[in-house]
Amino acid sequence: MSINCQAVSKRFGPTLALDQVSLTLEPGHIYGLLGNNGAGKSTLLSILTDRQRPDGGTVTVDGLPVRNNDAALHKVFLVGDQNFFPDEMKVKRALQTVSLFYPDFDLEKAMDLAKQFGLPLKKKMPQLSTGYASIFRLILGLCVNTPYVLFDEPVLGLDAQHRQLFYRLLVETFMARPCTILVSTHLIDEVENLIDYTYILREGRLLRQGPTEELVGQAVCLSGPAGLVDEYTRDKTVLTSHSLGGLKTVTLQGTVEEPLPLGLEKSAMGLQDYFIRLQEAEDRAAARREEERHDEP
Repeated sequence: MSINCQAVSKRFGPTLALDQVSLTLEPGHIYGLLGNNGAGKSTLLSILTDRQRPDGGTVTVDGLPVRNNDAALHKVFLVGDQNFFPDEMKVKRALQTVSLFYPDFDLEKAMDLAKQFGLPLKKKMPQLSTGYASIFRLILGLCVNTPYVLFDEPVLGLDAQHRQLFYRLLVETFMARPCTILVSTHLIDEVENLIDYTYILREGRLLRQGPTEELVGQAVCLSGPAGLVDEYTRDKTVLTSHSLGGLKTVTLQGTVEEPLPLGLEKSAMGLQDYFIRLQEAEDRAAARREEERHDEP
């Protein structure tokens, strides 16, 4: 039982949007799909749900290929940025209509969530603000009860109160009926405590993956006098380095031995810090490769 994506690639003209991406989404997890804008997150989700066709690779849901396969696609629900309802349809009627296509859709819960979010049920779909259109789609994802629910940038346009309400309801929904949830977002600090397994995309490549706690534990921040930091890190893998006056802060790949030399301080990293440092390290590596290319005779 899983969504299995193997060596998926997708090109748009000269741009390689996805490059041999492989991942597996298993039951009982809340996954995070992280990446900067343009990393390929939305393209990947579109391919997982057969809204776009890959140029290479395969996608299966519980062993069934997704391509033109209603039996597979009926198990997956994508919360994206579009509402597929007639313009004249009112919000309440749209919620009722979903239950015709998804028999396990919990209409009673949807109506309760609409009240909690303040969603205006009597408005026609095009009359919803950007925020309330997002809320409408989130309610669908929270109530559809398919085995796999994918959220693509779910809280864009929502204020802080509604974002927190969504995160709380997401956890409550997952605990009440465990399923497979994937949240694709660049708001990493807001989802760090929700996701237990993380995929990091960069320029169409799967850069890192693993249990969130393990990923964060793979790096550590170290700070102190520049000379002391340089001496201590001479034989270690430094991801990033920043200096200010005589002080220096570095991010190390791996762990450090305790106790540290006097004058050095270690600090743990959150997922967002790890993501940022990883991107900085990749930027520097790309810049070095570009310089070497230009230096070639």
